[in-house]
Amino acid sequence: MSRKIEDLHPTLQAKCRAHIAACEDAGISLIITSTYRSPEEQAVLYAQGRTTPGRVVTKARPGKSMHNYRLAYDVVPLRNGKPVWGTAGEDATVWQKVGALGVAQGLEWAGNWTRFKEFPHFQWTGGLTLAELQAGKTP
Repeated sequence: MSRKIEDLHPTLQAKCRAHIAACEDAGISLIITSTYRSPEEQAVLYAQGRTTPGRVVTKARPGKSMHNYRLAYDVVPLRNGKPVWGTAGEDATVWQKVGALGVAQGLEWAGNWTRFKEFPHFQWTGGLTLAELQAGKTP
């Protein structure tokens, strides 16, 4: 599993860098926790909480995650040098700011999703659907 911005689609690389810079300007440091994932890596994550120990961390099977198409990345903000994984109270305020700054860069933030909110997840599809990506189209 990659954490390299360079492993993202070129347009998303620029948006990701702008997102990180906007967060830095707002006093929030981000760590990239995931960019590109191979189908095999996606399968391991999908199994977690289902057929392997742990909690469910994704609803996307291999080939159904924007990470598989280099169109998504995950982050975690830092507070006093420590990752902010919580999503309530003061933590929620940090995540809302991170999310808003990502949306301002033209990204879709999974923290705005109605089902299976994923605060760390940002994506850009270039207007393509998952079915189009699976059929081989690229933005």
